Amino acid sequence: MTRNFSPAIEFRHVWLAFGDKLVLRDVSFALEPGQMIIVTGASNSGKSVLLHLAIGLLRPNTGQVLIEGCDIASLAESELLGLRSSAMGIAFQEDTLFTALSTFDNAAYRLVEHNWTPEQVEPAVLEILRFVGLEGATEKLPEELSIGMRRRLEIARALIGWPRMMLFDEPASGLDPISARLVLDLVVRARDLHNISVLYCTKAMNEIRYLAHHYATVNETFERATATDAAAQPAETTVIVLDNGAIAFQGSFSEFEASALPSIACLTHLEPAQAKPGPLPADPWRRSRQA
Repeated sequence: MTRNFSPAIEFRHVWLAFGDKLVLRDVSFALEPGQMIIVTGASNSGKSVLLHLAIGLLRPNTGQVLIEGCDIASLAESELLGLRSSAMGIAFQEDTLFTALSTFDNAAYRLVEHNWTPEQVEPAVLEILRFVGLEGATEKLPEELSIGMRRRLEIARALIGWPRMMLFDEPASGLDPISARLVLDLVVRARDLHNISVLYCTKAMNEIRYLAHHYATVNETFERATATDAAAQPAETTVIVLDNGAIAFQGSFSEFEASALPSIACLTHLEPAQAKPGPLPADPWRRSRQA
């Protein structure tokens, strides 16, 4: 079998307008296999629109969006659905859980849709629920879960079957600091332990800093752990800054932090009244996972 060396997701000179309003302007970048790109920018800069283009919910006016080398504009709707379902996981901040289904059945839904047998579904679901720390809540309905637990279940549904790429739209937004740290650790673990390509949208500086400086390893007892050591990371996280629909910056996190561009300064030097929450708490996985 020939290995695909194409980028996981690639934008080539993408332009998009809604009526007279230009939303994205000449956007080009490539997300390589196993890489993380963090897309940031002020509100209404085009971050969520970019994700919707990446999964084919929107089509560009001009330019190309390619998934693993395939121009999605050339795909029939059934082919696009098949590619999205087999290769991509999507976790937005909106609650999309099925309220009448248990935690187990919500996590299993994608596999059942693909006609997995019960013998295949059960171990896969239990594995993903352990991964997100919900192995003790399999029979609970969404209304019985905390906000943080529901957000982790959303991520479990997206990660079930371990897709080759994941798209996140502010998944930690609105969560308390401990729950937010748990979500960020899941993103790091998915990237590093399962080699998943990650496109992550946020405007929270503490999230960008955390994702750029943490990586996941398997320790000597084969327990999953998260550590900080930027020098040990195989590849530095790329940050893209959108400003009025155009890429104002594309580079490493260290270059991002050192930049004096106005579009970056407004994110990294917020006024006190606008400041984001402080540093995330250390090692929340050592606390109760029912937070």
